Amino acid sequence: MLEHKEHFHGSDLEKIEAIYGIKKEDITSFSANVNPLGISYRLKKELSSHIDAITSYPDREYTSLRKCIAEYVHTDYKNILTGNGSTELISLAIQILKPSKALIAGPTYSEYEHEISLYNGRSHYFRLQEYDDFNLDIDALQKALTSKIDLLVICNPNNPTSSQIDRKTMRKILDTCKEKGIFVMVDETYVEFSKDYQDITSVPLTEYYNNIIILRGISKFFAAPGLRLGYAICGNRQLLKEIESRKNPWTINSLAAIAGEIMFKDTDYINETINLISSERERVCSILEQVSGIKFYKPHANFILLRILKDKITSEDLFDAAIKKGLMIRDCSTFPFLDNKYIRFCFMKPEDNDALLKVLLDLI
Repeated sequence: MLEHKEHFHGSDLEKIEAIYGIKKEDITSFSANVNPLGISYRLKKELSSHIDAITSYPDREYTSLRKCIAEYVHTDYKNILTGNGSTELISLAIQILKPSKALIAGPTYSEYEHEISLYNGRSHYFRLQEYDDFNLDIDALQKALTSKIDLLVICNPNNPTSSQIDRKTMRKILDTCKEKGIFVMVDETYVEFSKDYQDITSVPLTEYYNNIIILRGISKFFAAPGLRLGYAICGNRQLLKEIESRKNPWTINSLAAIAGEIMFKDTDYINETINLISSERERVCSILEQVSGIKFYKPHANFILLRILKDKITSEDLFDAAIKKGLMIRDCSTFPFLDNKYIRFCFMKPEDNDALLKVLLDLI
């Protein structure tokens, strides 16, 4: 096996190319968690006809785009703030909130802790336990939410565990946080993939609670990470005004703004995505249920977390075997509380999923 210490992100295809000698064009990434259908059908067809838009500045307030997003998520457009990817909005929100002590439900995405540290805050983790299949223990969380904490961060569905919490549970969390003066940041990057989307999204709660901000983007569900379009949903207009005041003007280019409006209205694409991911999630799980060498955790997003049960096989072994076939999975040993027995991969088209399963199951 090739010896290496690298842990690759889904976008690190150039690194893979350099280390393994595999052209990035020949790599199927099960690590990036991006919709396997590619970009919206309507976007492919229509965007080129809007090319002249780059000759003028976008609307400074992106009103048309915000109204389109608001219709898509079922809220008032005045509750929508757009940004250059959800990463910009995470950074701006933390700049304004200035949390001195944040609690993060994890293992999860590392960018939250990174951004908090940039503004001199300290992050502590509320650990999602493996013996609970990484599901959130609401009673334990409520006990951990003390008045010393000023920000709670939850990814829902969570990356990399693919676990989720419903809106009823989120409401309990918000009530506790309201009592303790804690603000809640919810990352819903993967919520549109959930079979129970309407019961999981916290968007309706923004009408009643002023201590929550929800972050989303188009990188994963709409397969457009290169457009760098993100948005926040928040009923706290004062907070949105403060975030807006910190933003640079025109952080979203004209074509990205137009693309957003096209994508959010492409119902055929949206429905096909939901049907594909739902059917493949169910099919892949039914296959994995028959395998004794691994344990998987019930997935709700478009990816699945696996634990390797065989003593002599590690996550690096599986990564190495897969990448040599041009298939890139995620070695999860760099996530908090996970070790070299965990891998994650997203659901792709059936033939790609079958190819990956063959490689993994031959080794396990």
